[in-house]
Amino acid sequence: MAKQTLRVVTTTFAFLLVATAAFAQEGGAAAGGSSHMWALALASGFGIGIAAFGGALAQGKAAVAALEGVARNPGAGGRIQTLMIIGLALIESLVIYALLIAFLLQGKIH
Repeated sequence: MAKQTLRVVTTTFAFLLVATAAFAQEGGAAAGGSSHMWALALASGFGIGIAAFGGALAQGKAAVAALEGVARNPGAGGRIQTLMIIGLALIESLVIYALLIAFLLQGKIH
C-alpha cells in the first residue's frame, strides 16, 4: 500500500514538473508580465503546507517518544521533558522559518 501511494505521489509531481515546461509561453513575459509569478505563488503555498505537515509529524513523534521514555523510567521524567521541550522548540523554529520563506516569496509576486 505504501509503495503504491509513493508511486502515485511521485508520478503526480513528475507530471506537474513536465506540464509546466509544456505549457510555458512567451506571451506573458512579452506583454510586460512575468511568466514565473504563478510558480512562486504555488511554491510558497506548497512549501508552507509541507513544512506544517512535517513539523506536526515530527512533534507527534517527539511527544510519543518522550511519553514512552517516561513510562519506562518515571524517575527521568524531568530530564526527558526538558529535552523534549528543547526539541519541540527547534522543530517549531524550522516551521516558522518555512513560513518566513513563504512570506518572502509572496512578497516577490507583486
